Amino acid sequence: MTMTEEQKLRKTEEAGDIRGDVLESILCLVPLIHLLPATQVSKSWNHAVFSSLHHFNKPKPWLLVHAQSSRPPYATTALAYDPRSNLWLRINQNPPIEYVSALRSSNSTLLYMLSLSKFSFSFDPLHLSWHHVDPPLVWRTDPIVVVVGGHVVVAGGACDFEDDPLSVEIYNLDTRSWTTCESMPAILKDSAASTWLSVAANAKKLYAMDQVTGVTYSFDPSSRIWSEPFHLRHDQNIYFSAIGYYGDSLIMVGLLGNSENVKDVKIWELKGESFEFCKEMGVMPKELVVKLKGEQTNLFSIRVSLMGEFLYIYNPGEPEELVVCEIDGEGLCRWRSLKNAAVSDGSRVAKRMVLTCADVGLGDLGKAVGSGKGSFSIVDSGNLQRF
Repeated sequence: MTMTEEQKLRKTEEAGDIRGDVLESILCLVPLIHLLPATQVSKSWNHAVFSSLHHFNKPKPWLLVHAQSSRPPYATTALAYDPRSNLWLRINQNPPIEYVSALRSSNSTLLYMLSLSKFSFSFDPLHLSWHHVDPPLVWRTDPIVVVVGGHVVVAGGACDFEDDPLSVEIYNLDTRSWTTCESMPAILKDSAASTWLSVAANAKKLYAMDQVTGVTYSFDPSSRIWSEPFHLRHDQNIYFSAIGYYGDSLIMVGLLGNSENVKDVKIWELKGESFEFCKEMGVMPKELVVKLKGEQTNLFSIRVSLMGEFLYIYNPGEPEELVVCEIDGEGLCRWRSLKNAAVSDGSRVAKRMVLTCADVGLGDLGKAVGSGKGSFSIVDSGNLQRF
């Protein structure tokens, strides 16, 4: 019989009685998923684990990659990258989720599936819990779906000629009911789908940007009203852009030049009531721009996933390489590349990638393992290149 990790740790404690700063400095090197059994060894070890996470090596937002088959039954594998430990993990869900349709995500935190009979969505950190409700009244194929406060906003994406392609419906998480709202602005008629819009949300508002033109509107679920447009592009050389939230600021990532000749990839921080204050935060190193393009001669678009100080940028046509931007406390960018562990030989043809981000702590891992809903296994150590 092999010893469990907890038994091994108890044996280590009994042999050496490691305590204090020495124990904390050791624990800060241990992957987050392996710290769970360490919290059960003794009270002193439990204290040391949380002290090491607070003082030495804090948890960092995880990137979750869902690789899904494009055909029914839509078999899906879920992997997570933990930047604190530089490890890829496989997430095994028990029982496995029933994928009723294609898995989608409009922004960095929410996953959803939509069919004629069901609307399923998940916004917990590890996507182990799902809500299954009646679908919205208007049938949609590619809407933007975002959680704003206690509401799930479903906008655009309608394909039936009898339906308004700009229609908006809100699902109230408390009352579990749908409400029809003011339609999206008419100027977005040709881009009212997640394929063409980049979205970001805080607790009060949703922001939707046309990725080609940069035209941006906000929507308040409380008043159910869309705002006047914001002009976020302070550089006329941007030909494609995406947005996300960094703290209280809106972040914009822009491709400069044209799809055949990408001159730069830049990040801006936008502040103010109308986002009139614009600060350039960083420029992607040329070596990483090349990796982002992959084998393609053109770079038409990018996708971004953002949580906390971590921004992941990738080319949906070449998902093998991810570019990671870590924003430090002074607003400076540190860049590196990351091999996508969800991509294997030939998988691009058979699978589509959906990326989300989440703040994952020991409590989330303990809840997943303790409830039996989730288990984790290490895939590999990742492949990072720093610039």
